[in-house]
Amino acid sequence: MPPLTPPADGSSPLLEAHGLERRFGNTRAVRGVDITVRGGELVAVFGPNGAGKTTLLRMLGGLVRPTSGRVAVKGRDLKSSDPEVRRPIGLLSHQSFLYDDLTAAENLAFTARIYGLAEPRGAALESLAAIGLEHKAHQPVRSLSRGMVQRVALARALLAEPEILLLDEPFTGLDAPAARHIQDVLTSRRSKGLGAVVVSHQFAEVWDIASHMMVMIEGAVIRRESPPPPLGSFLPEYESLLRE
Repeated sequence: MPPLTPPADGSSPLLEAHGLERRFGNTRAVRGVDITVRGGELVAVFGPNGAGKTTLLRMLGGLVRPTSGRVAVKGRDLKSSDPEVRRPIGLLSHQSFLYDDLTAAENLAFTARIYGLAEPRGAALESLAAIGLEHKAHQPVRSLSRGMVQRVALARALLAEPEILLLDEPFTGLDAPAARHIQDVLTSRRSKGLGAVVVSHQFAEVWDIASHMMVMIEGAVIRRESPPPPLGSFLPEYESLLRE
C-alpha cells in the first residue's frame, strides 16, 4: 500500500484514499481511485449513472469496505475498530436515516444523543437553523416535502460539526433559494478549514464552490482539475468523454 501523501503545505489530509477498488461479483464498481481532501477543500465528483460515485462515497464513509485499497481519516485507517476514527465524518446518502413519525427536531435530538452531545435538543435546533429549517422543527418528517426532508438529512449530517462532509446528491429536490442556502453553508465550511466530497449530477450548483473536481466513468477517475475550469468550456468536453 502506498504511504500517505506528505502534506505540501504542512497540513495533513483530513481524508485520503489510495487505490480504492470495489467488486460486486465480476463487476468492478470502483477501479483504483485515489482521493485526498485537506482543510478548506471541496472535491466535486461527477459522472453518469453507474459510474461508481455512490459506491466511492460509501467507502469513504466506512459504510462499504473496499475490496482493495485504503481509506484514512486524519491519518488513521478507517478499518480501525475504534469508532472515534469515523467521528470527524458527516454523511448524507440516498437514505435519509430519519424516522417519519418523529419531528425534525426529535430526529436530530435522537441522533445527538447517539453522538453523546451535551444538549441534544439545543444541538438539534441549532443544526436545523443552520440550514434554514428552524420553522419546521416541530413538524413530523412524513409531512415535509422531499426537498425539506433532504435538508433535514443534511442538518443531521452537520449535527456533530464534522470536519469532513460526504454528500451524495445534496441538491436533489431543492428549489433555488434552498440550493443557494446549502451553497452558502458549504462555502462557509470551506472558509473555516473544513473539507467535503460532493457527488452530484447538478454541475451548476457545485461548480463555483468546489476547489477540485473529478469525473468518474465506469468506476475509474478519467479527469481531475484544480481549480475546476470554466463550466461553459467543460460541459462540451464532458459530453465528449461520455461518448468515448
